[in-house]
Amino acid sequence: MMQQTAINIKNKRATFDYELLDIYTAGIVLTGTEIKSLRQGKASLVDTYCFFEKGELWVRNMNISEYFYGTYNNHNARRDRKLLLNKKELQKLLRLTRETGFTIIPVRLFINEKGLAKLVIAVAKGKKEYDKRQSLKEKEDKRDMDRMFKK
Repeated sequence: MMQQTAINIKNKRATFDYELLDIYTAGIVLTGTEIKSLRQGKASLVDTYCFFEKGELWVRNMNISEYFYGTYNNHNARRDRKLLLNKKELQKLLRLTRETGFTIIPVRLFINEKGLAKLVIAVAKGKKEYDKRQSLKEKEDKRDMDRMFKK
């Protein structure tokens, strides 16, 4: 069996635009060509978000590129995909998102050791402009400190 490269697709803007409060790992319902494309690393979490519809959690705008070898039954790259969580987690997330200012955003997409696609989602609160400036300053200070200690 061939060695698989670790698929780890991150949403880099998530920590910059949002303050992450609660983190969950959810399974995703995918079609055959989607998982094949995902194993090649052809996915993006830019501008993705989660929403509830009829008590189920869905992810919208997640881009999984069409599978190159797919035929007429290839998938739609930006279709809504259902997330799999247990009932207790779903109820907690639904309760949190009903409060104003909270949203659910995908943070990381990976394939676990069993070969299943998993999506790490977080309950998040949007940052204000001054919070973003503070984050940039902290990042810059950390970089300066690392630079000083490496000399």
